[in-house]
Amino acid sequence: MAMASDLVSRMRKFSVILRGPERPPVWPAKPRLICWLLDTRNLWPGNKIDEAAGEYLELISSTERANVRSKVFMRDAKLALGSALLKRLFIRKILGVPWTSISFHRRGDPMHGKPCYIHRDDPSIVVEFNVSHQHGLVALVGSLGADIELGVDIVSVNERDDFRIINSEGFDGWVDMFDEIFGVEDRWDMKYNVDRFQLLDGTVITGAQLGRADRCCVTDKELITQAVGPDGSPWRFNSDLLIDAKLRRFYTFWCYKEAYIKLSGEALLAPWLRQLEFRNVVSPLPGTVARCSTDGVWGERLTDVEVLLHGETQEHVRMEIQAFEENYMIACAINTSRIGAEFPPFEVIDIERELLQYASWGMDA
Repeated sequence: MAMASDLVSRMRKFSVILRGPERPPVWPAKPRLICWLLDTRNLWPGNKIDEAAGEYLELISSTERANVRSKVFMRDAKLALGSALLKRLFIRKILGVPWTSISFHRRGDPMHGKPCYIHRDDPSIVVEFNVSHQHGLVALVGSLGADIELGVDIVSVNERDDFRIINSEGFDGWVDMFDEIFGVEDRWDMKYNVDRFQLLDGTVITGAQLGRADRCCVTDKELITQAVGPDGSPWRFNSDLLIDAKLRRFYTFWCYKEAYIKLSGEALLAPWLRQLEFRNVVSPLPGTVARCSTDGVWGERLTDVEVLLHGETQEHVRMEIQAFEENYMIACAINTSRIGAEFPPFEVIDIERELLQYASWGMDA
C-alpha cells in the first residue's frame, strides 16, 4: 500500500509539471554554457518501460513516447526516455516555460538539422543544445544567452567486441576498417603511436619509453621497452596492454570527431569527414567505476587537442574531453567565434529529484 500511495503522490506531482505556470524567461547578460550528465543504468528497474516508468512517459510528447516504446531492449528505451526528459528539463529549468508548451525545432533540414528550442513568444530567444547517449549515460551541453554551435559525444571504450576482429586482423587491420571516416595520417597515428599505459605492477610506460615496440599491432606478444628501469633492465610486458591503450586512444579520436560533426550539424556522411584531423591526441586517464552506494568518479580532463580541416587549423573551435569512470569519455566542441566561454564541469542530474522540485514549485505558485 505504501508503494502504491507513493506512486499516486508522484503522479499528482508530475501532473503539476504538465500544467505548471510560466515565469518570464531568464536571459543572462553574459552567455553561459551548461553541461549535464544523466545516468540511466539504475533508473526504472524492470523489463518493460511502460511498467517501470509509466508516469515518466506521460511527461513527454506522443512522438517521443512512440520512439521510446519502439526500442527492443530496455536499456535503449531508458536512454531514449532519459534523453527526452533531460532536454525538456533543460528548457523548463533555464527558461521557465510550461512543460507542455515545450517543442523543438531543427535548424536547416527539418528532418536531419540540429535540434534547438525557439521561444514561441520571442523568436530572438534561441536555445542551442546537443545530446549524446551511450551505454546507459546521457550527456547534454547547452547554451544560454547566445546562439552558438555546440557538439557533444560520449563513448564507452569496452562496449563492443572489438577484440574479436583485432585478434584475427591485427589492430592495424581493424583501424583500416574505418578508412571512410579517418584519413591516412590519423589512422597511422592511431596504429603506431601511444601516449601511455600502465603495467600490471602500476608502472606507467610512455610512448617515448617504448621505442619501436610502439609498432606492435598484435595481441598476446611479449614486448620489451627501449628504456630501462631502476635496476638497469628494460620492462617486459604482454602486448595486450599496449593494444588496450591504443584502442582507448582510437575512441578518443572517435569521440572528438563525433563531437565536431555534431557541432557542425552534419552526419558521418559529411564530404569532408576524412579531411577532419586531430593532432596532440591524448586519451584522458580514467576515473573509477561506481561501487555500492558511491557515484562514479570523473577522470582526467584535457583541453589541448588541435583540430584541422583541409589542413587548416580551426582556431575558432574549442574542444575538450573528459573521462568518466573506467570506460567512458565525453568530448565537447564549441564554435568560439561568437563566445569565448569555456565548458563548465559536468553536473550529474538526479532526474526524479529535479522533476519533483518543479512539481513542488508549480503547486506553490
